[in-house]
Amino acid sequence: MVARVDRGQLLDTIAAETPAPGGGSVAAFVTEMAASLAAMAARFAHDWEGAAGAVAQAETLRHRAAPLAVEDAIAYENVLTAMRMPKDLESEVRNTLIGETLSRAADIPLMIAQTAADVAELSCEIAVCGNPNLRGDAAAASMLAASAARVAANLVEINLTTVEGDDRVELARAMVRSADQAARRASGDGE
Repeated sequence: MVARVDRGQLLDTIAAETPAPGGGSVAAFVTEMAASLAAMAARFAHDWEGAAGAVAQAETLRHRAAPLAVEDAIAYENVLTAMRMPKDLESEVRNTLIGETLSRAADIPLMIAQTAADVAELSCEIAVCGNPNLRGDAAAASMLAASAARVAANLVEINLTTVEGDDRVELARAMVRSADQAARRASGDGE
């Protein structure tokens, strides 16, 4: 089954000398994969009452993450377009347009971070409550999602560098803390 997926084409697209897809899109892909891994682990938790609900949540999160890779690439392309505006444009107008574009571009990685944090937390629950033979897979899903949350939160901060006091920066950091705690619990640390 895995051999049929054209991973090479995806990896070649990521590795190409193009600005997108970049870190945000990859974080979305990783989040989607982590949610898929969580769904698989939950499907094997036959003795756990919450398994069906966990599968449904994992599938919902997987589908929430799916479009975010493309949306992030589009948002980044919009930032690049704004940055290419003529330098002779009135500086206040140019800076405002760039700032607004960067602010909008922060929204997609914030959604990626939130989805990834949700996947990390769900995967932790699956690791703790699900089939002990698949705890490693559930823990892997949680750790992958936590890493994706950290990548996405970093992009939120980068996009909002010029905006002081934007609540989205702290919100993204809180998502990372939550995801990291879940990943530690899933792997057996902090129990």
